[in-house]
Amino acid sequence: MKAIRVTALTGPDDVEHLDVERPSPGPGQVLIKVAYAGVTFPEVLQTRGMYQVKHDLPFTLGSEASGVVAEVGPDSRYSVGDRVAAITGKGTFAEYLVAGDEATVKVPDSVSLADAAGMPMNVLTADFALRVRANAQPGQSLLVHGAAGGLGSAAVQLGLAMGLEVIAVVSTQAKAEAVREIGATHVVLADGFKGAAKEICPGGVDFVFDPVGGDRFTDSTRVLAPFGRLLVLGFTAGEIPSIKVNRLLLKNISVDGVAWGAAAWGHPNFIHEQWDVVLGHVAAGDLNPRIHANYPLTEAASAIKELDGRSVMGKVVLEVAGE
Repeated sequence: MKAIRVTALTGPDDVEHLDVERPSPGPGQVLIKVAYAGVTFPEVLQTRGMYQVKHDLPFTLGSEASGVVAEVGPDSRYSVGDRVAAITGKGTFAEYLVAGDEATVKVPDSVSLADAAGMPMNVLTADFALRVRANAQPGQSLLVHGAAGGLGSAAVQLGLAMGLEVIAVVSTQAKAEAVREIGATHVVLADGFKGAAKEICPGGVDFVFDPVGGDRFTDSTRVLAPFGRLLVLGFTAGEIPSIKVNRLLLKNISVDGVAWGAAAWGHPNFIHEQWDVVLGHVAAGDLNPRIHANYPLTEAASAIKELDGRSVMGKVVLEVAGE
């Protein structure tokens, strides 16, 4: 089968489209004929050896995918022909993928496999941040940085589905329009977001969802209401910020780390329990990943570089077998 392989940690340009041996499922595993693979920011980092999870070279790139079960291992809960999505951390940029049952979920018939490939990591990370880590409740307020990106747009949509008042922060007017397309009512530009957010929520917001980091971090603490929580999900801006903890003390606010992968791995039912919670929203179309671009597998390098350029409005996917 064909796969996108990382053979050197020299960036997206050097990934290779190679022939590799097709894998076979073991106990409690499935072989998935990949329809689409989602492209995530960890792939950008993995091509440079900068992600916290390291894989021995060479390895097949890709963290999430959708497709149809082609073969099942002993004691698998799935059947040949099931429409599924999987989150594996590597190996999804390929024509076939082996995934454990614990990392595989069924895709409702109402959801296309292209959309399904763009959901797992972003939707489950957003659910982990808002429901599990923040315990957000209807009527509370949420500010989302990077709202036009894959993770940010998932947080916007899930926040709205949970009954939160959502303020989406974007860097350009084009991204503002993209975020409005997925349902956001309050959209502000990153330049001056603090003042704009306070006009919408004069008392401050209950939660800030931040996958960006960088120089907006301090102002994020300033827009929090008393007892508010800043949810840290990553640093796509490149800079890991720091904070003077007296800011936390004076306003009774907190900064919470959100590492979905670290929480999920090693807990066999974690992903399934989350999927059961969000499945109603998924089936109803409330969590549309808004496909920004669809590349063939052979152009994986271009897809990764587009994500690296921070121009993406929604989700980038690779089309492998298609629907």
